[in-house]
This record gives sequence, C-alpha cells and structure tokens, in this order.
Amino acid sequence: MQSVARSMPGLVPVVKGNGYGFRRWNLMPLAGQLASEVAVGTVYEVRDVPAGITPIVLTPTLTVPPQNLPRNTVLTVGSLAHMHALIQHGWRGDVMVKLQSSAMRFGVNPAEFVPLIDELRHNHFTVRGYSIHPPLDGDPTNHVRDIEKWMRLVPNDAPVYVSHLDASLYEHIRSRHPERSWRIRLGTALWHGDKSMMQLSADVLDHHPVETGMRAGYRQVAIAGPGQIVVVGCGTAHGVRLLDDGRSPFHYQRQRLNVLEPPHMHVSMLLLARGRPIPPVGEWIDVQQPLTRVQVDLLQWIR
Repeated sequence: MQSVARSMPGLVPVVKGNGYGFRRWNLMPLAGQLASEVAVGTVYEVRDVPAGITPIVLTPTLTVPPQNLPRNTVLTVGSLAHMHALIQHGWRGDVMVKLQSSAMRFGVNPAEFVPLIDELRHNHFTVRGYSIHPPLDGDPTNHVRDIEKWMRLVPNDAPVYVSHLDASLYEHIRSRHPERSWRIRLGTALWHGDKSMMQLSADVLDHHPVETGMRAGYRQVAIAGPGQIVVVGCGTAHGVRLLDDGRSPFHYQRQRLNVLEPPHMHVSMLLLARGRPIPPVGEWIDVQQPLTRVQVDLLQWIR
C-alpha cells in the first residue's frame, strides 16, 4: 500500500461500499495517513471519514443529505439537476464538477459545461475540482484521451481528479500538462495491489448423510445420489452467491464442492457425493468471490 501511494503524487484514497472486503471503518484510518482527502461512495458513507480529513462524495445526491454531514464535505455535481437539488436542500458547501467520460455514467457533457459552471458561480458554490472517471476496461491510452479532450475547456482554477490510470500513464498526463494540479483516486489498485496474501474462507457448521430420493434444503431439492450435506457459515447476507457461470464458489483440498442449492442468507448447503473428502465441522474452506462484494464477519491477520 505504501509503495503504491509513493508512486502516485496527489493520491486520493477511495474507501467506499464494503471497504474492498476489509470494511470501511478499518481502511479509513489508513487512508487518513496517506492523504488529506478521502473519496467515498455516497453521503451516507461520510460518517466513517476521520475528523480532519476532507470527504469527497463520488455519487451525486438528489435527496436531503444527512443533517450531521460535515461542512467540509465535497459533493459531486454533474448536471444542473444535481445543483438544483443541493440548492433545494440548503447545501452551499464545496462541489466537485463531474465531467462526462466514455463510460457514459453521470457527468456534464462539453456543451453544457460552461452553463453549469456559470450557474454554480451565480449560486455561490465553490468548485473544489473537476473529476473524470474513465471506464475500467479498454485500452488505457483511450482513458488518457478521455481526460485530455477536456483540457481545452476546463479552467485551470482547481485540480483535475482522475482515475483508472497506472503510475506510468498518470506520470505521462501530468508531464503533458504541468500547468495543472492533478489528483488521482485509487481504490482497487491501492487496497488490492497484491491479493496473493489474501484468502477468503468460511467455516463448516454441520454435516450429515443423505440417501437417494431424500429431499433437503430451503427449496427441498431431490437428492440424486448418496452423500453428505455440508452446511457452511456464509451466504447472500455476506455477498456470497454462485459464480456467473452457475458453478459453486466453494473449494476444499483444491477441489470444487457442489452446492445443493444457491446460497441462502447466512448459510450455504453443499452436497458432496459419497467418497468425496468431507471437511470436518469447524474446518475453514475456500470461498471464490470478489472482495469488492463480500461482507466479512471476521478479519484474521495471520503472520
């Protein structure tokens, strides 16, 4: 994490959602050691930002912000509608102007940029910066083009916040536009820079034999052959579900374990054919899921 931070001048750590598998409140103190600004997903995640750190909210809010929202919070505006919602709710703090990229999410387009800036100034908003969020996939050089197409239009009165650039491309764009102040938002690259040290596991809560013709599970699935039902302590409440191709996400002794039925709230039921290795009660088995989706119950730091 420290090496990634050193390679990215103007770093703005992103701590949002499930905290990239580590929970937001665990990452926030680390983010506060790296930068004076931290980007969060929504206004409801600002509460986790340490005092003295400036929260930058990445998603525009059209509803009333929480009453305890710190006044140093920076809210994102990508259209006149976003600005009008803030005015309606009495918000007059700093704003981040979101610029449209080829991702085509929210963000002002070039034709509406100047009118939006004029309206923000007329309504006494302070522009903290200009934000561009290129797509995650695709040719990284296209991400640079996404950013550079705005340079002739965006005034040089506040930093430009970018994302999805590696260290070399970030250095490239900074060297091409040295007159500007640059910031780079990092989430996955910062917290998941080396995932070889991370392991996602769930514990075995119970198991019992079943025979052909029996039914089991929430959905009373018919048992096609003799074996063992293995009950695992994770499910949809933890963000665990079947893989996109329908396969089981569970492994034991480097073998994939078949599910009896899709995961339920806090447990998953597996069906192992007779003769397969059975993980004992209390054993931890591997879970194949994206860390950006799971809600873990327990973090274990193992030396």
